[in-house]
Amino acid sequence: MNVSLRQLRAFLAVARLQHFRRAAESLHLTQPAVSRLVADLEAELDVRLFDRNTREVVPTEAGRYLQSAMERVLEELEGVLSHVHSESERRHGKVRVAAVPTLSAGLMPQCIAACAHHYPELTVQLHDQVQTLVLDSVRGGEVDFGLAIEPADPEAFHSETILHDPFVLVCRRDHPLAKLTAVPWKKLQDEPLVLLDHTSGSRRLIDDQLLAHHIAADVVQQTGHTHTAFRMVEAGLGISITPSLSMPASEQLVVRPLTPIARRAVTLIRRRHRSLSPVAELVWTQIRDMAAQLSPARRAPSKPG
Repeated sequence: MNVSLRQLRAFLAVARLQHFRRAAESLHLTQPAVSRLVADLEAELDVRLFDRNTREVVPTEAGRYLQSAMERVLEELEGVLSHVHSESERRHGKVRVAAVPTLSAGLMPQCIAACAHHYPELTVQLHDQVQTLVLDSVRGGEVDFGLAIEPADPEAFHSETILHDPFVLVCRRDHPLAKLTAVPWKKLQDEPLVLLDHTSGSRRLIDDQLLAHHIAADVVQQTGHTHTAFRMVEAGLGISITPSLSMPASEQLVVRPLTPIARRAVTLIRRRHRSLSPVAELVWTQIRDMAAQLSPARRAPSKPG
């Protein structure tokens, strides 16, 4: 049976007003359109719903029964639809976001502060995790969405790249490479390197660059966090490669761009074929807008979320 909501609304309007023209006016439709909707409904139900003459339109027994039942049903339906619509306009609730450490520290604090300012009844719960756990949390539905480095298997997620973040060199001020305004990747040959470990989304990309430039990497230490790596560089254990969003705040260290420029893609990810809640969509948009405020050199081409 193929009965539409438009047919039922037209039927109820005619039943209440007992007049096709007035029913059409109340629905902002033409009289022939209302007549067709009612006729189609009668054909679909295989029953006559109105007795018609030149002066009046009166519901039949079947029409009266349908009118009584449908008024209750449509009232409940309108209440449900109104509730769903009001949910879409809600700006309070909790949104869980997983982010890799460099983005948890370099981008998320400003985003959370902006959400607190614009949507004071909204809570953003940050899960500060390494890349592998961010992907697992999104895949398993433990968080609403994630902020990560572009995953090796992008087809597993719905993703939106919001930023391209270049890699830079970090070394002590007294290191010979500190004298250069920009450091070619090939200069890293035979240098002791302190790098993030392979739980980081950036490590795979750094390894790819070292391999592409035919550098035999001398990795002397691997850490789970850039802050630890910077402390090791301060101690003279080596130099480090890091995303520019996680540059150190240390007077002992200097940062130099690496050439040719290599960037990581900062990406918002969520489960494929799963829609975000209205409040999660607000936070997703806020993070995207915050990324767009960074320098044009880092900005990713905009595309739909």
